[in-house]
Amino acid sequence: MTPITISKQTARRFILGKQGLWPGRRWKGRKGTAEAIRACEAVQLDPLIVVARSQDIVLHSRVLDYKPDFLYQAAYKDRQFFDYGSWLAMYPMPDLPYFRVHMERRSHEKRVEDFVLPNPGLFERVRAELRTRGPLGNRGLDGNHFGAWNYRGRKDTSLALFDMWLSGEVMIHHRDGFERVYDFRENIAPEQYDYVAAEKAAEYFFARKAVSFHGLLREAGMRIALEYDMRRKYGREETRQLLQGWIESGMLSQVQVEGGRETFLCLAEDVPMLEALTNGKTPKGWNPKETSTLEEVTFLAPLDIVSARGRAKKVFDFEYKWEVYTPVHLRRWGYYVLPVLYGDDLVARLDPKLDRSSMTLEIKGFWHEDDAPVRNAGFASALAKGLIRFANFLEAKRIKMSALRPTALRQEVRRLIKPTGLVS
Repeated sequence: MTPITISKQTARRFILGKQGLWPGRRWKGRKGTAEAIRACEAVQLDPLIVVARSQDIVLHSRVLDYKPDFLYQAAYKDRQFFDYGSWLAMYPMPDLPYFRVHMERRSHEKRVEDFVLPNPGLFERVRAELRTRGPLGNRGLDGNHFGAWNYRGRKDTSLALFDMWLSGEVMIHHRDGFERVYDFRENIAPEQYDYVAAEKAAEYFFARKAVSFHGLLREAGMRIALEYDMRRKYGREETRQLLQGWIESGMLSQVQVEGGRETFLCLAEDVPMLEALTNGKTPKGWNPKETSTLEEVTFLAPLDIVSARGRAKKVFDFEYKWEVYTPVHLRRWGYYVLPVLYGDDLVARLDPKLDRSSMTLEIKGFWHEDDAPVRNAGFASALAKGLIRFANFLEAKRIKMSALRPTALRQEVRRLIKPTGLVS
């Protein structure tokens, strides 16, 4: 079949729209939080909190009136989602049967021979503690300190719990702060989702999910995605045959972007969205509940799938790197820089920090693209609205923006924010 050809703008809008970022927030409140996670397929989790955790910024950028408690409630009280994986993310609970294929295979990998098999007594002791005492975190178990530092924990019992989690024997019951508290899977997973899917069903599921999550997935990236999710090697010919079958069956369609050579995959059911965007229309169900991204900028999380890991450059021709782990003297921008979405493009970077002693949101840096409309009154208004919403989300009492440049932009943004009392 001949691939569909789309413009770069259509590609940008489709990728943003599939993730609920364009043309504006289309979900609201507690119910909208669950709807957003399901629509986005997954939300990556990270413990670091400078202004807010990455996952909360992801949901704030998509859900009106979002509060971090909405995610906690949906996952750990209502059991609509579960968090899992070396690439730690929150997934819809109906995905569990397919992830259990992944989990079962992790339980037979080489690391099991290195740690699990030589320590059967350790695992039995951890199981006995869970049976007797109920949900437990790393701190709740008296283990032997491990020789070397390990991000999974400092004790042998911590490593055992982590291994039991990867293999699906336990799940995360809840979190204390960000610390995992575990319990047996059968005590957490709803009965209708607690089974292991067939291998072919899991393969189909993970292929579809990878494409839906990315919006447009590089055809060459399917092999990598399958190998991670299915925990086995895929040859080029096997992958080619699988793709051909999924395209012929009507699950996937091939797409090319004008000016590029790569072939991408999208869900065949999403082709009408591409056609609507090509014709200058907004796909059904995408209309924002309040402001559009032209009326109010959106700050993207460091780990947002639309811009993280080099995707900002490929999709938006926008240089971006999360520099939190970059030595200070090597940083180009700042510690916790967020891309700024205006309309359907990334136009600037913002380095925010929340001083919790005074609840002041400080803008430590602002770097705009050469063609960003920083002298445009509409952009100043959109930036001011975005900052007000972000400050309210953080429950900040003040905004400090002395680092905002150019000066004329800062002055206009300050003037627009002043009536809220957030600036003096």
